[in-house]
Order: sequence, then C-alpha cells, then structure tokens
Amino acid sequence: MLIATVTGCAGGRKRPDRPVAEPPAAGQKNDSRGQTPETSRPQSSRYRHDRDGEPTLPVPDIAALPEPVPRAEPRSRYGNKSPYTVLGRTYTVLPSAKGYKERGVSSWYGQKFHGYMTSSFEPYDMYQFTAAHKSLPLPSYARVTNLENGRSVIVRVNDRGPFHENRVIDLSYAAAVRIGIWPKGTGLVEVQAIDPDHPKDLPAPSRAQPDVAGRMFLQVGAYAERANAERVLRQIEQAGIGPVRIERIVAADGRPVHRVRIGPVADVGEADALTPRIRSLGLGSPRVAIDDR
Repeated sequence: MLIATVTGCAGGRKRPDRPVAEPPAAGQKNDSRGQTPETSRPQSSRYRHDRDGEPTLPVPDIAALPEPVPRAEPRSRYGNKSPYTVLGRTYTVLPSAKGYKERGVSSWYGQKFHGYMTSSFEPYDMYQFTAAHKSLPLPSYARVTNLENGRSVIVRVNDRGPFHENRVIDLSYAAAVRIGIWPKGTGLVEVQAIDPDHPKDLPAPSRAQPDVAGRMFLQVGAYAERANAERVLRQIEQAGIGPVRIERIVAADGRPVHRVRIGPVADVGEADALTPRIRSLGLGSPRVAIDDR
C-alpha cells in the first residue's frame, strides 16, 4: 500500500508530495500491493490542483462542525505497515497510541487533496477533524492543542505524514481553522493521544503559552556520556552554528542524560533553515523541542 500524499500549507510554500493512492475506477481492481493505475501517473498530473490551499468553494461554518467522538476501532487494513520508508527515511508505527504525547510544529493540508485517498484508504475530507501522523496507529484519536493560544481540537488520525522535517502532525483544514493554525500555515502544538481502551478518559487541554516561540530549540541529540555531548557541541560551534548548549536532565530510570540543544530559535522558518546545516555535519536530523519551563 503506497503512503497517501499529504502536504501542509506553510505560508504558500510548496512542500514535497508523497505517493498517493486513489480508489479504483469502475471495473478496475487494486493489484496485489493495493496500488491502482492512478499511482503510476506523475505527481504533477495526479491532482486537480497544482498547489494546496484553502477551499475556493463556499465553506461550512467550522465552529458548528462536530468533533469526532473517540472510540476503540480495529486497526486499518492499510497504512499500518511497519517499518515503512518514504523519501529515503524509515519510520516505525507505534504498537499503541496509549501514552503518546509530543510537542512540535503542526502544518495543515486542504483543497489539493480533498477527495483523494488517505493512507488508510479513506477519502480525505478537509471539512472533517482529521490528521496525518508518521507513527500513530491508523486510526487513532488525539487532542491537538495550539500552545500559542490554548485552543484544542480532537482529531481522528487516518493518514500518514507530514514527511517534512520539523513537523509532528498535519491537520485537516477544518482542524487547523478550529485551533488557529490556519491561515498562518504552521503552529506550535502539543499532541496527546487518546487511550483507545479508555476513549472517554480524554486528556486535559494544555494551557496557553504565548511566549512558547521564545523557548523553541533544535535538539541535536541526547547522550548518556557528557563527553559525547561535548564533542557534538564543539562540532556545532566550529561550524558557526549557535547558540548551542548542553542541558543535563535525569531520565525516568534515574540515569543522567545530556541534551545538546541549539537556540532558542526565533520561529519555524529559522528551525527549517538550520536543519540542513546540522545534518550536513553528519549529526542526523535534529528535532524541534519546546521547553516546558
């Protein structure tokens, strides 16, 4: 099963597309891998629209749309292969959504993909509260909170992505509007998975943190030995990237961990610009970290 294409609208900048699967036309059947003739077409000719964006037709009242009600569901037949590889990177699907919580950057996707198949082989509806995630099981439910204004929404995760560095989740157009990610393009969010075995025990929304952008960092790595963290720090400093520092924390098992972090960074754009420079040093891709303090 090919991973469905998902790209967010980030200030009008075009992001790399992913392979997309469309439903078979009348009289056609999927082949043994779940593909259809549509997937063999070039990316540029698969969609009605060349660029993603907001709807051009009349939009329903987003405030009046009901959020999905979390419930335990069987795993989708499609979209849960693990591990899987997209654009040269390999990802692992979590065995369960239980306990998942992460902060990072959210993007959104809209009209370009409306009506096309998601990774779970459900049609994407930009007016439903859904989302794409790289590792949560399909389907699953999560509460997504905008850390800059405190607004939250419950989404049903039924797609894979976003396969863009420094993005943790891709929201549907409706979900992005609900919490204020649209029309900005990106936003700092907290994603809290809802336990499928206890769907009524919803996580409490996070409090608003208007100054959160001033506490956004790029975490290059976390090391048990401080000497390893210092070696990485020196490498980053010699490349003229900074400010960079080592933070010592105590892990849940009581062991010390030394995190190498660059920043704070001013915004998502700066994080995106620094990422390839860090990767060129052979240090892998950093991740966005939002300080809780």
